[in-house]
Amino acid sequence: MTPIAVTIAGSDSSGGAGIQADLKTFGALGVYGASVLTALTAQNTQGVTAIHDVPADFIAAQIDAVFTDLDIGAVKIGMLSQVPAIKAVAAGLTRHDAQNIVLDPVMVATSGDRLLAVEAIAALCRDLIPRALVVTPNLHEAAALTDASVARTEPKMEAQARQILALGPRYVLIKGGHGDSAESVDLLISKDGVVRLASPRIATRNTHGTGCTLSSAIAAGLAKGLDLVAAAREAKTYVTETIKAADQLTVGHGHGPLNHFHAYWRRA
Repeated sequence: MTPIAVTIAGSDSSGGAGIQADLKTFGALGVYGASVLTALTAQNTQGVTAIHDVPADFIAAQIDAVFTDLDIGAVKIGMLSQVPAIKAVAAGLTRHDAQNIVLDPVMVATSGDRLLAVEAIAALCRDLIPRALVVTPNLHEAAALTDASVARTEPKMEAQARQILALGPRYVLIKGGHGDSAESVDLLISKDGVVRLASPRIATRNTHGTGCTLSSAIAAGLAKGLDLVAAAREAKTYVTETIKAADQLTVGHGHGPLNHFHAYWRRA
């Protein structure tokens, strides 16, 4: 049977993050990708200049269209900028008894532009985080979700992840990519313990879409039948390789994209 995952997220017109990064990741990892658009962004490697939110009823219609026909093995949720979008997605996931939900609480783009309205944070915590198998905040998102300063040590990362875990997901993967140590360390936290996922930090400015890629890679692994820990390990390895290969691309004048298809382009 063909593994299928759906991404529920915003569109990046420059192709490096959001829906575009998710679908590239699904394809690179052997998973068929479906999509539900929640917002359109006028965006490039230098920043976001405009956001057009998709109406909540149309988000719901896309969810119904996908889930009534395709056998969805995993769900990746990304940019949900407004409360009505969050409510529409939560209701749709409940309506179709969606499983293997990977929630990336996208709040700020790599460029620093805000992608989630401040008033929507409470709705995200109430309506979606408790439904997730895993939530994947970066250091800044974890700080915003816990009303704390940005964690600079692994014990503080774990403490913030456990606060988010208390909201109801089964796992929290707190990402250390924005840290400044020699290693890029992610901590996968559950009530049963901590799994440390580490890789050497790679010196590049081409990191646009890293968070989207990691969360969609986890969803791809789940769609293929991996358990969450195995899916997270596979995703960490994939993202590390796409960052290593990012400088092979010359795209834009700001934070360039990852090289999602590096393995295939190298062969070609």
